[in-house]
Amino acid sequence: MQTRAVLFETVSRFRILNGYTVRDMTEPLSTFDVNDFLSKAGVGKTILRFPKSATIFSQGDDCDAVYYIQQGTIKLTLVSEKGKEATIALLKKGDFAGEECVSTLQPLRSASAIALTESALLRITKVEMKRVLHDEPEMSGIFVAYLLARTSRIQADLVDQLFNSSEKRLARTLLLLSNFAQEGTDDSLVPQISQETLAAMVGCTRPRVNLFLNRFRKLGYIEYNDRIRVKRALLQVILHDKD
Repeated sequence: MQTRAVLFETVSRFRILNGYTVRDMTEPLSTFDVNDFLSKAGVGKTILRFPKSATIFSQGDDCDAVYYIQQGTIKLTLVSEKGKEATIALLKKGDFAGEECVSTLQPLRSASAIALTESALLRITKVEMKRVLHDEPEMSGIFVAYLLARTSRIQADLVDQLFNSSEKRLARTLLLLSNFAQEGTDDSLVPQISQETLAAMVGCTRPRVNLFLNRFRKLGYIEYNDRIRVKRALLQVILHDKD
């Protein structure tokens, strides 16, 4: 089936089928100490700490800085002209946020960043970020690799929305959020996240998310108490042809 072929391509891109990590967008940074590098490069830096639910920047703010997440989890949300809100990404330790400010074509923030947990972020001004990317080839290469990986992730998310059922989208989202099999285990924890946020990411209602989570739990695909623990068996939902 064509739908299965597209799904296989999407899943393979994040290497779920081979049991490796599905979160490729942080791999270029896995052995690279950004804080140490920026310090040695002479870049002035400001470490900011945010409590849970704090706004880091808002949609429509000036694009004046890039943030590098040292600790915690943040979500990116955007609001349409009609007031509808959507969660477009969850970012964790090792991710950049607000990197669009490097572009001269994006003067304002296109989304809001909100701390889901207590978070610590390294703030790098737009001027400083542009300078270090120009002067330090290693940092420039790492940053470009990150942007390309993130673009690939966005494309895969679009394919997921176009071709897959909400149940499959939820299963894929849980696998991605849990960094499934990154440590070579048969299960992985999802960051603390509400069903409302999951629904916003998947593009369905909270009752539907609750229905699917209960179904996954009964089938032994997840454990769900205070946090969701993803089992390898959840892959069966993604690989199943029936929508």
